[in-house]
Amino acid sequence: MLISRDDRLSFEKSNPGRRCVTMPKERLAKASVPAGLARRDPLLFPELAELDAIRHFINLSRKNFSVDTHFYPLGSCTMKYNPKINEWAARREKFAALHPLQKPETVQGMMRMLAELEDGLREITGMDRFTLQPAAGAHGELTGLMLVRAYHASRGDSKRMKVLVPDSSHGTNPATAALVGYRVIEVKSNARGRVDLESLKAVLDDHVACLMLTNPNTLGVFEENILEIARLVHEKGGLLYYDGANLNPLLGIARPGDMGFDIVHVNLHKTFSTPHGGGGPGAGPVGVKKHLVPFMPYPLVEKKGDGVQWAPKPQRSIGRVKSFHGNIGVLLRAYVYLKMIGRDGLLRVSEGAILNANYLREKLRTVFPVAVDEPCLHEFVLSLKQAAAKGVHAGDVGKRLLDFGFHAPTVHFPLVVSEALMIEPTETESRETMDLFIEAMKRIAFEIETEPAKVKNAPYTLPVRRPNDVLAARKPILTYRDLLREEAVAAEARVG
Repeated sequence: MLISRDDRLSFEKSNPGRRCVTMPKERLAKASVPAGLARRDPLLFPELAELDAIRHFINLSRKNFSVDTHFYPLGSCTMKYNPKINEWAARREKFAALHPLQKPETVQGMMRMLAELEDGLREITGMDRFTLQPAAGAHGELTGLMLVRAYHASRGDSKRMKVLVPDSSHGTNPATAALVGYRVIEVKSNARGRVDLESLKAVLDDHVACLMLTNPNTLGVFEENILEIARLVHEKGGLLYYDGANLNPLLGIARPGDMGFDIVHVNLHKTFSTPHGGGGPGAGPVGVKKHLVPFMPYPLVEKKGDGVQWAPKPQRSIGRVKSFHGNIGVLLRAYVYLKMIGRDGLLRVSEGAILNANYLREKLRTVFPVAVDEPCLHEFVLSLKQAAAKGVHAGDVGKRLLDFGFHAPTVHFPLVVSEALMIEPTETESRETMDLFIEAMKRIAFEIETEPAKVKNAPYTLPVRRPNDVLAARKPILTYRDLLREEAVAAEARVG
């Protein structure tokens, strides 16, 4: 939060002579810095008392919604509680202070963690090998499609330039395929929200590189014909890619590898309780079947004797996809989570997620119509099409929920549902919390009928009400004083 004044950087909250932290000189070894790299001007820090700094950041945090403070029912995002033991482990100095260029024999604990995490992911998904490098789900998709391209190129099959994507897919799927240079072909859904087999057959030919699929899909339903879909794709020489964003309800129940998928990415920052949102960090490991192992990114870990080492570079590797070895802190958090809950705990995770989602779906289906009127897995989609006739849209309902202390569900997605609200409670929410959410949704439904303008103008209780979404992204207000002015204007408007 810096502003320019008198040709030098000044801090908005700073008073000369105040001090919050004193650096421990005895722990800072003197080092010679090459003349060309040494600073010419002293480094400027804000001059604050500790209490001022604490109050500043605590007050900022109180203005935010988070999983630790509110119910966060974002569909397809699996915003579950992150156990604090994960944070404790990741912050231990013996992990956090390691350097990625250390010799393997000096970091055997960390390398063992990576090897055991890969073993766990292989067992959970049914794949043969994993790279832990990708930094997010979309990055995993990019890595996966690069593997698809390398595989077909190795076979001299250069004509395969089409990627099939269901009309209900996550938006990253077609975006990633286009980024890699593929032509994206949409596959229609049937009346029950699944892939329409006739639509799939109509676009399947020997120019298809792969089909990208989420199972369960964004409507929260399982692709019952997945084995037939896999057979059709493989018969045409294509590969099957699994978008792992919706893996949460399948843990210990079903594995993508057993369904016929060749490649899978796993969102550790969703399924395995590591923090995400706000742009990162994340981790999207990619697993493959044996026929794709020669193309994997490097480095890979492998067990040898009683230790762990870096494996030889795969024969036809696509190269690195991330500096060093990936987002190790996120990988470590996921490892702790898996070790804490174990095999039986994974099954309970999925059973709890399925139970919670169906509880909410059943309670809300009489309030707003459901897109697919049958039992779901981890999430479900409501349609506010009828509310739109009164000028109230899905985004308005999301804004109004903020006044009741709930983050908005995913709004206006998937695109195959008009005025969609996609809701995923996850397994970590209690029945009491979900009952409060149900009552809030019923109250909003009543307001739509009686006071639609009240919903359209929400929220009323937040420091910032309805910003211009485009300007907020392109020209964010980053100074504290401007935020105070915004709050003052909003308060004056409410009083007026």
